[in-house]
Amino acid sequence: MNALPDDGFHVFDTTLRDGAQSEGINLTVSDKLGIARLLDDFGVRFIEGGWPGANPRDTEFFRRAREEIDFRHATLVAFGATRRAGLRVEEDPQVAALLEAGTEVVQLVAKSHDRHVETALRTTLDENLRMISDTIGWLRGHGRRVFLDCEHFFDGYADNPGYALDVVRTAHEAGADVVVLCDTNGGMLPDRVHAVVCEVLAATDARLGIHAQDDTGCATANTLAAVDAGATHVQCTANGYGERVGNANLFQVVAALELKRGRTVMPAGALALMTRTAYAIAELAGQAPPSHEPYVGASSFAHKGGLHAAAIKVDPALYQHIEPELVGNTMRMLVSTMAGRASIELKAEELGLGLGGDRETAARLVTRVKERELQGYAYESADASLELLIRAETGTLGERPFETEFWRVAVEHRAHGDLRARVNEAAVELRVRGRLSLATAQAPDPVRALDLAVRRALGPDSAVLALLRLADYQVRILDGVGESGSAARVLLTMTDGVEEWTTVGAAEDVVTAAWQALDDAYVYGLLRSGAGPAAGAGAWAAPRRAREGAVPGAVG
Repeated sequence: MNALPDDGFHVFDTTLRDGAQSEGINLTVSDKLGIARLLDDFGVRFIEGGWPGANPRDTEFFRRAREEIDFRHATLVAFGATRRAGLRVEEDPQVAALLEAGTEVVQLVAKSHDRHVETALRTTLDENLRMISDTIGWLRGHGRRVFLDCEHFFDGYADNPGYALDVVRTAHEAGADVVVLCDTNGGMLPDRVHAVVCEVLAATDARLGIHAQDDTGCATANTLAAVDAGATHVQCTANGYGERVGNANLFQVVAALELKRGRTVMPAGALALMTRTAYAIAELAGQAPPSHEPYVGASSFAHKGGLHAAAIKVDPALYQHIEPELVGNTMRMLVSTMAGRASIELKAEELGLGLGGDRETAARLVTRVKERELQGYAYESADASLELLIRAETGTLGERPFETEFWRVAVEHRAHGDLRARVNEAAVELRVRGRLSLATAQAPDPVRALDLAVRRALGPDSAVLALLRLADYQVRILDGVGESGSAARVLLTMTDGVEEWTTVGAAEDVVTAAWQALDDAYVYGLLRSGAGPAAGAGAWAAPRRAREGAVPGAVG
């Protein structure tokens, strides 16, 4: 077991236990091990791994974590309950499982609301206090460090403050290192949390922590209020995962404490890993990237309005509360119908295509973007198409790797006895290196059929082409757009296995819009590689913005 560092402040993560109770999250043992490694690399002080003995998965996790992870920053914590009412602590198998987990620290949960003791535990208030004292004392006697979660503390303190304080005192006197006040129902507001923590500190000698659920949308604010009042232990989850609507968000809490309160609560350099860690954990948890979350979201430092862009061109701090690099994020400019000349100039610079102060070209690009967005295009989500547009307008596109002579998609419904099958067949004729190349392909959907046909027409012997893959596409039908009164917009994402880029197409029908996006995706991918089928592809010399450390999942 690793030696404990300075004990002045605890950042305690419960993603693997409380966060795993989030609807839609079902972590395997391997998922939990991966998240534990990420949290340790990030630098959290304690990682609550789960409830050993409660289910085979958590028991297996603790066994494998002991064997497979050499924790550099974190201490692994086993979670469990106090002994059952009427049972001797040494006879309780779930308490024994806490020892068998082999962790240096044990996190116990106990009732601190009198009504819960009598209705949920169905025991007396005095017996509940004995359960707390006996379990803490027994674990301490076996060399374990013990933290105690006071479940429903704030509600219990409102109904019966005397008994809630008795729970805190009993835990402290029995040897609990930290007594954690839990807003289990998530109904508190920051002013109330601050007042209660101050009162408990004045009435007891216990070291206090805070565990806040987010049912009022105040979990992070409540956690910070508790720290302001004197709590020195915060319990959080990555990306705010947790029961019902979630918990205090680990990344928001530590960023606020370090950047807004000036408190050092993480190892040096940890905050710069924050965005990458948030996205990696979301991936393992099977959740959508936290694109709109403070600090780590791809939209956290994304600017769309022309007025904002004009100010940011003078000084980014005018519309950003911190430098995004502090938390491993990046500033992004979004170009849309709201864009002005400054938006285009900053976006071009971001893409490595500085316009050199050419106001006429910038104005022309603004007009071009707005015209195309009126037709249904959306460049704020398609950096690759926007870069092609800028390059074409500024004469830096170079020679296209191919030109399209024609394409077509036929949809056939075929009967096989009682079965019906639909086949999409695409035919594409491209001009590649001055020669015509015709190819056909079949696939379950028209976009995939076009993709396969393009690949065949470009030539299977291309090493670069072998790396490119259609990763995803999304279709949206737009009302009130174009001459017919509706249009289809397709956003298409392609990858080379290392990076990904998104292109856009818009037309009166879905397949034509998809073709436009697919054409852009292959042109962009081949030109940026410098080794595409076109002889002049190497002229694509302007540097791309490095994605090392960029927001995972952000396009462009």
